[in-house]
Amino acid sequence: MPRMTAYRTALAATATAPLLLGVWAAGPAQAHGAPTDPVSRVYACSPDGGAPAGSAACRAAVAANGTSFAAWDNLRIANVNGRDRQTVPDGELCSGGLPAYKGLDLARTDWPSTRLTPGATMTMRYASTIPHTGTFKLFLTKPGYDPAKPLTWSDLPSQPFAEVKDPALTGGAYRLRATLPADRTGRHVLYTIWQNSSTPDTYYSCSDVVFPAAEKKPAPQSPTPSRTAKAKAPASASPSAEPRTTAPSSAPVSAPSKAAPDTTPVASTPTADSGPSAPLVAGGAAAVLVLTGGAALALRLRRR
Repeated sequence: MPRMTAYRTALAATATAPLLLGVWAAGPAQAHGAPTDPVSRVYACSPDGGAPAGSAACRAAVAANGTSFAAWDNLRIANVNGRDRQTVPDGELCSGGLPAYKGLDLARTDWPSTRLTPGATMTMRYASTIPHTGTFKLFLTKPGYDPAKPLTWSDLPSQPFAEVKDPALTGGAYRLRATLPADRTGRHVLYTIWQNSSTPDTYYSCSDVVFPAAEKKPAPQSPTPSRTAKAKAPASASPSAEPRTTAPSSAPVSAPSKAAPDTTPVASTPTADSGPSAPLVAGGAAAVLVLTGGAALALRLRRR
């Protein structure tokens, strides 16, 4: 019996050896990953995506896919070697051209999205399981991108707006810092390519993002004079402060006097002992007395 047991044990080990070898060989290829912030379509619509997985866009993607996106970290193609545009067809950028992820290529305007600020510094969180070396390339769809149409390579600039080489894997994710373009508004796609250098694989992902419209500042208005300013205007600027003029009337006008102009206010009346009138009256009376006296003297001389 001991020989039989040893034989069965050896036989079982021989039978399982290829399986174990296969698992070991596949081990290094398990360095999968995808962006979780800004959330990628494949992660948002996976069983691990939380509330976004129940969105209308994710339900439609799963239906078109025919299965769930449980393998959200396995969207990869081997031996691309930088020939991304020659390998991945237009309209299939989000799936990488892989039939198992075709639901991600649906042209919709309601994919779960992340709000970003134009020109700001963004930190992408790219979840992964095993550290690997390689270069991340980040693209952002051009201004005027139409999310209602399938994504094509012509929707992306020829060069990425950021490249990050060999970042550290900490806390189960790579953290990629990059400055976003400042001229984007509305809905766009942040397209990420991770080309491994320690494996032959290249990973692809689409993250839907939304940029707010630029705020328009109101045009400056010219200041208007206030009532207080008007009240404090110089007296010469007010009609009431102008020199008084006498309005013409139909009443007859007396001949002008040879005396000096009267500057006495209208409401006042000169007194007998004031102004030039008193001397004139006294002088006139003296003249009358002189004339009377002279006439009387002449009359007396004639009678003699």
